[in-house]
Amino acid sequence: MTGEERVGGDGERTPGRVRRLAPATVDRIAAGEVVTRPARVVGELVDNALDAGASRVEVAVDGDGTDRIRVADDGRGMGRGDARLAVERHATSKLAPDGDPVGVDSLGFRGEALAAIAEAARLELVTGDGDAVGTRVVVDGTASDFDSDAPAVTDAGRARGTTVVVEDLFAGRPARRESLAGSAAEFARISSLVADYALANPEVAFALEHDGSRTLSTPGSGKTDALLGAYDRETASRSTEVAASTEIATSGGDGTESTAVDVSGVLAYPSVTRSSRDHVRVSVNGRPVRNDRVAAAVRAGYGRLLPDGREPVAAVDVSLPPARVDPNVHPAKREVGLRDADAVADAVESVVADALTGADLRRKAEVDTGIGGALEPVGGDEGERPAPFADAAPIGTFRDLYLLVEAGDELLVVDGHAAHERVNYERLARAFDGEAVPTVPLDPPATASLSADEAAAAEAHADALAALGFETEPFGGGTVRLRTVPAPFGRAADADAFRDALATLAGGESPRDARETLLADLACHPSLKRGGIGELDGTELRSLLDRLGECDRPYACPHGRPTVLSVDEATFAAGFGRER
Repeated sequence: MTGEERVGGDGERTPGRVRRLAPATVDRIAAGEVVTRPARVVGELVDNALDAGASRVEVAVDGDGTDRIRVADDGRGMGRGDARLAVERHATSKLAPDGDPVGVDSLGFRGEALAAIAEAARLELVTGDGDAVGTRVVVDGTASDFDSDAPAVTDAGRARGTTVVVEDLFAGRPARRESLAGSAAEFARISSLVADYALANPEVAFALEHDGSRTLSTPGSGKTDALLGAYDRETASRSTEVAASTEIATSGGDGTESTAVDVSGVLAYPSVTRSSRDHVRVSVNGRPVRNDRVAAAVRAGYGRLLPDGREPVAAVDVSLPPARVDPNVHPAKREVGLRDADAVADAVESVVADALTGADLRRKAEVDTGIGGALEPVGGDEGERPAPFADAAPIGTFRDLYLLVEAGDELLVVDGHAAHERVNYERLARAFDGEAVPTVPLDPPATASLSADEAAAAEAHADALAALGFETEPFGGGTVRLRTVPAPFGRAADADAFRDALATLAGGESPRDARETLLADLACHPSLKRGGIGELDGTELRSLLDRLGECDRPYACPHGRPTVLSVDEATFAAGFGRER
């Protein structure tokens, strides 16, 4: 009995509910699954343009993208034979007939994507490879007599490059259209995607238009300029470029080998943050992808420089041999698998941390008589790292909390507590770098009552807690006993510090991050408070300023708040109506 019939209660065979679909119907369903929304179309066409060696890619979108999408490039065009084949299914310029798609070093598949798009829309391709006459190929998947094997092919005038116009996307698939978000939301996806490509390929000029208005433009002249085009002048001016190569240990067929990992990109300073994680943009071999492990490594590289609850703005590309990348873990190719993912992430975190340590994270205020603009975290924009306070002179305190410091043409205002926190934190970090945190035994052991979730986390992270100096054992009924606690510089932690460390580990942070959090909290307690700062004499103020200047990261406390604000002399002059 086939799946197309069943036996009824009277023994008669009746048509079944399950039946084979016609090949043409299968093809149309498959096209709808491959091309899920307008942003996917843009991504496929941009992939093709980059694979063709384009130095400029122009994207134009009408409405939400279902009305019209146009992508033009100046890359290698196609001759007539290739253009004709490019719209056929399972025809591609990127893979041998019997090739393995794993390890392919191209972005898109010229041909495969075009065929899928053509079955869900009207597609016009105009291309030229440098010959006197170009080629136009039209495939109309919205037509009632649609035949993917019979595209219309004619002559066209086109300089070297390719232009693809997609119209009436999902016209024959109303359910797919209805599943899309509103026009603004769909274009926002496209805009974010084009920005991803522009930042991942800063040597390529990108332009994006929406309903005839230019919304994004990058010149193709480098990482910082790409950041300027994708964001704004403030973000670009407060950033530093990164480019480093490192070797990681990999597992090969003959045992442990090494592989080169190149990390490049641009990092906005910690003074430029966002509330969501969407602005950490990761690419692998020039393809924008989602890889949570690498994105987390970028954020970890910022460490304690970020204010609590804030996320960085960064674009980082990781270059690996194609064989170490699996692009087939997600049908849209937006996620990739990395072999040796942990080693790659460690390399990325180290490169980002080094780049930020070597950058001057101060910034200077513009001339502004408003109080909001006159006081800004100090900083230069050139990425240089001077001796910060060598020529600065303390001139007093304000409100028993702030140090007033004369530094050339600037008045620096130093948060005494935050500055002392930074000094203490780096003392602690250096003292215990690579060593176990000193502990003290508790006699008798202290007890801590935990929720069911906390108790489970304490058991799961017992080894990590021990590395932080908390030796625990279950005591029954959701209670644990603390046998030892960390005591750097003789200051013993308490049960609250244990809970904080446990919450950090349970939240997914590494033991190293938990250690930094612990040290930051321990550095806070002995730091100068309001009142104590006002009692410092000139020599002590000078000493605090010198100790701050010796820190690797003097411009933020361990919790991410600024330590130094600046008011330029020009600000005073403008406020008082004086000429400098």
